[in-house]
Amino acid sequence: MAVDRLERGAPAAAIDRAFLLATLRDLVRINSINPTLVPGGAGEAEIGDYVARTLAAIGLEARKHEPEPGRVSVAGVLRGSGGGRSLMLNAHYDTVGVEGMAEPFSGAVRDGKLYGRGAYDMKGSLAAQMAAAKALAGAGLRGDIVVAAVADEEYGSVGTADLIPRYKVDAAIVTEPTALRVCLAHKGYVWIEVTVEGRAAHGSRFDLGVDANMRMGRLLAALEALEHDLRTRPPHPLVGPPSLHAATLSGGTGLSTYAASSTLCIERRTVPGETAESATAEIEAIVRRLAGSDLSFRAAVRTFFARDPFEASRESPIVRALAGAAETVLGRGPQYFGDTPWMDAALLAAAGVDTVVIGPAGAGAHAVEEWVEVESVVSLAEILVRAASEYCG
Repeated sequence: MAVDRLERGAPAAAIDRAFLLATLRDLVRINSINPTLVPGGAGEAEIGDYVARTLAAIGLEARKHEPEPGRVSVAGVLRGSGGGRSLMLNAHYDTVGVEGMAEPFSGAVRDGKLYGRGAYDMKGSLAAQMAAAKALAGAGLRGDIVVAAVADEEYGSVGTADLIPRYKVDAAIVTEPTALRVCLAHKGYVWIEVTVEGRAAHGSRFDLGVDANMRMGRLLAALEALEHDLRTRPPHPLVGPPSLHAATLSGGTGLSTYAASSTLCIERRTVPGETAESATAEIEAIVRRLAGSDLSFRAAVRTFFARDPFEASRESPIVRALAGAAETVLGRGPQYFGDTPWMDAALLAAAGVDTVVIGPAGAGAHAVEEWVEVESVVSLAEILVRAASEYCG
């Protein structure tokens, strides 16, 4: 079936299925738990060594980079003959933890599904990239191909952030899992901390105490109204409306003490067209309104982390190349959609790189059972070969 698909449309190099499956199994069997998420996690050093060796063996110039101590990314460069556009294939190989998993590193294949932590999110994608690079090694492309296997996407994305200035490319395909649909947009997020001030006093001294937790309740009520308003705004056509939730809440030191402070951490999910500044401004407006109605209400708002949303045009060169490749391989028109989780695609797009997202089918990201559909990984590799051949010339 895969060979039949490859014979339709423009010629493309065949995928080495045995290499792809062996690589995927090897990747899943290597523990690469993100140590920022799970203290003591193995990190990316071992898997980075494996990827670098494998990329070098198939003819790429492989380099390891360490944006933070022990956090290893790998970039493999397939040099073109010159005069073509350059393309990055981007996948992360760090994973979340494995608590509760029966077979976290097995790489077992049953009923066409390969099981293990990271199989779906997103070592299947990385295996497809490596198999595509192997197929393209003798294709005589004019433009360069960069295979990026990045650290830390599951937390801070230091891997992709570090590679962007090192490898200047015209376009990127981020291979986050999409069930072979073409993802043109995803949401961003903003983490906002609000600290409401009170005054500590003995629980019997209502005349002295100012209860920060009670005043935080006013803010929570106002945030609930804002959250309802966000979800009733005209939705973005691909990712829907923005949203927020009160993620963590802490305040007070004892039952017989008025709370001197109360701290709330908010996650605000943004849609294309919104900014971290505009999202934060809505929270600040609530605080000003509450302070205006009660002079004893005092609060500070602080944005401590933000990631932009992402959106691509159907008419961009890389989207057109990818859509054509997907149509040829899958035998149907491309399915466009927007996703809700944040991806490294936003970092690349913000750096001026023409970016799009496509990846394999599967299930269980961050769950106790995770698997990737093997045939979808093969199809992804075929799509990447055709898209790279079209885009890089």
